[in-house]
Amino acid sequence: MEAGVKLGMHSIPIATACTIYHKFFCEINVDAYDPYLVAMSSIYLAGKVEEQHLRTRDIINVSYRYFNPGSEPLELDSRFWELRDSIVQCELVVLRVLRFQVSFQHPHKYLLHYLVSLKNWLNRYSWQRTPISVTAWALLRDSYHGGLCLRFRAQHLAVAVLYMALQVYGVEVPAEAEAEAEKPWWQVYGVEVPAEAEAEAEKPWWQVFSDDLTKPMIDNIVSDLIQIYSMDTEIP
Repeated sequence: MEAGVKLGMHSIPIATACTIYHKFFCEINVDAYDPYLVAMSSIYLAGKVEEQHLRTRDIINVSYRYFNPGSEPLELDSRFWELRDSIVQCELVVLRVLRFQVSFQHPHKYLLHYLVSLKNWLNRYSWQRTPISVTAWALLRDSYHGGLCLRFRAQHLAVAVLYMALQVYGVEVPAEAEAEAEKPWWQVYGVEVPAEAEAEAEKPWWQVFSDDLTKPMIDNIVSDLIQIYSMDTEIP
């Protein structure tokens, strides 16, 4: 992820690179391949998949500086060409292991739409004084440090990071906003329906975005996301 930022990669290509990396090591034991080589190949492959092509030399130099801060870029000698060949060969291994299924549906587009809706529901003061959108995007980015992208649907992950951002700043979605967002057709046309049907229509804001999402599912995603932040204390 750090290399992707330094290479100027956009959010989606970085997310694709992380997903490729995590998915590869779900299939292969982490001791079987050098994880840093797999990371470089994942970046290289993600650039192709998301059409943000990166030069192999740039990936090598940025990665080399990661391990050797303050060092000069590698010379075009035998060591450089060996590393370049290793990245290309590893890319082929990754493609075969993943059965060439390297196109993914990411939560970013869903989160963008959800944020637009939420902005319209909240009053202007609540929205402007709290960095809900910035926090939600940061949480989504950090979720790719772990394998959440493989275990949860994109829509659910987008709602969960938005829910967590709201909880962090103690912002509540007004009940009238939820009701207006999910206003059923019979209220629009003034038709009377049984009370059970009206009760079914009254949903919390997260189910407006995703019908099959429940509060326990959100709590599960948030719990897994919090566990990612504990990795910093566990890594030697």
